[in-house]
Amino acid sequence: MRVAVVGDAALDVLVRQHGPVVAGGDTRARTRLASGGAGANTARWLRLAGVEPVLLARVGDDAAGRLVSAELARAGVACAFAVDPDAPTCTVVVLVGDGGQRSMLADRGAGERLRPADVTGPALRTAAHVHVSGYVLLDPASRPAGLAALAAAREAGLTSSVDPQAAALLTDPAGFLADVTGVDLLLPNADELRALTGSAEPASARALLDAAGAVAVTAGPRGAAWVSADGLVTVPAEPATCVDSTGAGDAFDAGLLAAWLHGESTVDCLRAGVRLATRAMSVLGAQPE
Repeated sequence: MRVAVVGDAALDVLVRQHGPVVAGGDTRARTRLASGGAGANTARWLRLAGVEPVLLARVGDDAAGRLVSAELARAGVACAFAVDPDAPTCTVVVLVGDGGQRSMLADRGAGERLRPADVTGPALRTAAHVHVSGYVLLDPASRPAGLAALAAAREAGLTSSVDPQAAALLTDPAGFLADVTGVDLLLPNADELRALTGSAEPASARALLDAAGAVAVTAGPRGAAWVSADGLVTVPAEPATCVDSTGAGDAFDAGLLAAWLHGESTVDCLRAGVRLATRAMSVLGAQPE
């Protein structure tokens, strides 16, 4: 089964600092480079879950873009990339602090310039499902591409899903919900749910069912919930030590989508998502090792 993922492919600069950052001074840290970006993360975890992903993104004509493309290809992700001659590949500095919580400094670069023509070709139309990263829709520059991908999915009779991705960017909840109306699955975390409904409680997701067929909410140590016209279903989190929370939501999306597309029960879909999210939290970096 093939899933088209529309989102960023990025170079992540992972920085695990030893102690707080000292303004104007030095802080010891461990640093490494890895492929990242919400779209690429979801695609990598989908591949691990046994799904054939194709990633539709825009990268720069630079070393970072070539490195990310090669790493994804080695992992079995088909890359349908537009190459931008003027903008650099998306780069994200990920600061991983105590307890594995992360702060990100993101430069979307070429990702901001994603165009409708980049995401509406054969790579999307030959998929069974289209997943769109909220970063694409929440950036005014790339929003037309996200809308075009969702429209193409509807026209082709494909199922679709959207992860809102960033609570801080959900400054126009009504506008965002208008953009995603008609998707089969909306995949917010608790903070994004609060931004959309005013409440982080899973039951509040019922207010989103006019836009989406179902809503799957992640709530970290409180597990995950599925809200649909049939009611509310919850599963607990799995025991875990959080090394790095980067990409855990993307991994959840992949696990849940793979199970849902294979016709598994709601509970099993949630458990599959939680299982991959737990695995993602246990390693440094946003993608499978």
